[in-house]
Amino acid sequence: MAPRRKKIYEGKAKILYEGTEPGTLIQYFKDDATAFNAQKKATIEGKGVLNNRLSEYFMTGLTNIGVPNHFIRRINMREQLIRQVEIIPLEVIVRNFAAGSIAKRLGMDEGTPLPRPIVEYSYKNDELGDPFVSEEYVIAFGWASQQDLDDIVSLALRVNDFLSGVFFGVGIKLIDFKIEIGRIWDGDFMRLVVADEISPDSCRLWDVKTGQKLDKDVFRRDLGSLTDAYTEVARRLGLMPANTTNISKPTLIN
Repeated sequence: MAPRRKKIYEGKAKILYEGTEPGTLIQYFKDDATAFNAQKKATIEGKGVLNNRLSEYFMTGLTNIGVPNHFIRRINMREQLIRQVEIIPLEVIVRNFAAGSIAKRLGMDEGTPLPRPIVEYSYKNDELGDPFVSEEYVIAFGWASQQDLDDIVSLALRVNDFLSGVFFGVGIKLIDFKIEIGRIWDGDFMRLVVADEISPDSCRLWDVKTGQKLDKDVFRRDLGSLTDAYTEVARRLGLMPANTTNISKPTLIN
């Protein structure tokens, strides 16, 4: 019988366990889907398997172009080994087109191109609904320094360039996405890395030609099958066989 693992943290879509090596954690991807700060919930069979593989794909791509991140390796269908980081309590949001809250706040039509990529922050707190905060708030409350913020913006825009190119190459428009940033310490030296995950859970993805949504908005807005949307993203990226019809028992390509 395998020894019981020590759970470090459980969020809405993932569980973190103590890692197998010093300074590591095991990140387990659940099948749970939530929206509107967990007011809407469902279990989507196979979702965790896909997001694990997709996040591995994107984090590995970032590593290959020199963008530091927490990913070490995928362990199995639902788990990956990651570096343990000190998470900065911010969601870093990059917007290329108006959608969601920015469209409502500014009275813009969804899909309107923004003048340039816009980086903004929300304070990670489910009870408060992850409120938007300014750089002034971030610095005043000590969540990050001005130098940290400069580095965070640089990381976020590099991730945006990479993801935009990858998705556009398979006929998908990257509307916006969110990432988390963590600190890794090596003695007195600190560096910032991309953490959490990159998947259709954390991106808005629209088909270039039709505008079909291929992300969690399908679940938020009851637009159809979330499994079909995520399967289509994985298929276009070459991570699933072309004839796959659902992800209840995904066959992923290594």
